[in-house]
Amino acid sequence: MTTLKQTTTPTRVPMTSLRKTALVAGAFYLLSFVSIPTLGLYSKVREPNYVTGPGPDTPVVIGGILEMIVALACIGTAVALYPVVRRQSELRALGFVGARVLEAATIVGCVVSLMSVVSLRRAGAGPDTEVAARALVAFHDWIFLLGQGFIPAVNALLIGTLLYQSRLVPRALPVLGLIGAPLLVISVIATLFDLWAQTSAISAVLTLPIAVWELSLGVYLVTKGFKPSPITNAEPRP
Repeated sequence: MTTLKQTTTPTRVPMTSLRKTALVAGAFYLLSFVSIPTLGLYSKVREPNYVTGPGPDTPVVIGGILEMIVALACIGTAVALYPVVRRQSELRALGFVGARVLEAATIVGCVVSLMSVVSLRRAGAGPDTEVAARALVAFHDWIFLLGQGFIPAVNALLIGTLLYQSRLVPRALPVLGLIGAPLLVISVIATLFDLWAQTSAISAVLTLPIAVWELSLGVYLVTKGFKPSPITNAEPRP
């Protein structure tokens, strides 16, 4: 007598739309850290003789590409999170989207300024080339200070309060962002009044909480997703 052994294949549980949203938003947050190498890639462009000196332009171009990726990632985080956090407060959610877009615009402005220096270098040195190049680098530094100082602080306050109140993530994460936001503003104001340099150790320490907040949020959203929350109770089951 022959018996047939029936085996059952485990059914894969489909991913909910909320889990997909968290995954996409977290991936965009992590993608925004690809610009870290630009600190070294842009080092040559700050040298006094960069326009007239030898060497390739490739590091500056690569840095510009990385920063363009960051600009798109900034917008991506806001677009991905907006449908969820708007259930907590549509006004603050819209403010977060607007602030993220503005931050991306400042990043694009930084890239354009340094790529203009590259264009001056490729066009050949003239009597006013060095002066124009230094002016463009100074423009980059100021727009970076303001655009990557005040605006990320506003972003942290908006999305931090939304996530804290909605309990979509552990409250320790948005608290870190809410603490880091005023510290970042203090660092920017101190730099404006020439109390310390933008690249000083004090500035790095005051900027660290915001960086840790965004990195931690990205990792949590990718690995864990959103926590059960009253604003997600209406989410349909797959």
